[in-house]
Amino acid sequence: MTRKDPKISFEFFPPKTLDASFRLWETARALAPLSPEFVSVTYGAGGTTRKLTHEAVTTINRQFGLEVAAHLTCVEATREETMAIVQDYADAGIREIVALRGDAPKGADKFTAHQDGFANSVDLIEAIAARGDMNIRVGAYPEPHPESADTDTDVAWLKRKIEAGATSAITQFFFDADTFFRFRDKCVAAGINAPIIPGILPIQSWAGTKRFAAMCNTSVPDWAHEAFDLAALDGTEAQRELSTGICVDLCEKLIAGGVDRLHFYTLNRPDLTRDVCAALGVRPKATLEAVA
Repeated sequence: MTRKDPKISFEFFPPKTLDASFRLWETARALAPLSPEFVSVTYGAGGTTRKLTHEAVTTINRQFGLEVAAHLTCVEATREETMAIVQDYADAGIREIVALRGDAPKGADKFTAHQDGFANSVDLIEAIAARGDMNIRVGAYPEPHPESADTDTDVAWLKRKIEAGATSAITQFFFDADTFFRFRDKCVAAGINAPIIPGILPIQSWAGTKRFAAMCNTSVPDWAHEAFDLAALDGTEAQRELSTGICVDLCEKLIAGGVDRLHFYTLNRPDLTRDVCAALGVRPKATLEAVA
């Protein structure tokens, strides 16, 4: 039996400088020919990139013809302000939202809901779902969220989000395929039947990845520390080859385990993601010319 190529999707973040803008557009241009199912654009901590996210979402949709899922959080905004953003997306032809509670604003120890805002992601999802015109994706955590007691708590919370109107979930990144499979099995046992898409992080920077892992409670296996320490001795190209190999191996294990969708955290750099996709058999389907 011939293996069916997985559906893929990509995450971008909104640029804050002119140089970063060029990098985002070049990343989108490089990856769009791979025909992703959708791409998502993040929302800065504390809602700091609200306007930039909107501009990036609408521009990518218009220029490259991609289905774009806009991240939206509950942070530091009233219900009215948040739903006005949803309406702005609808008016621009955007029909996908990644609904998240959001991280605490800079300088705050924890998330505190706005007195006139949404208390949590479930409340936000219910309000968006009530419109009836948006496909809602949510976050999921194969390893316990930093504020969660355990994975069972995260599974229960994910079930609430699906019941509130979400249609699929995208996970935080992880290193071990079995981590995802254990989480998926718990979700199935809990009665969750919506697609759970593994979040894949091609390692652009080992130091940066370790910092990110510490922030989101992703466990880093000893073998990864040892492998990157050794690769560092041989230079940048050795580290790049290691990153590609690790990512391809993880994806192959996920696909062998029945996964049919993969979501790549690109960090607005296309090369590693494109190389991994090529190794998985996902290649450009057409030459893309952005619409002027």
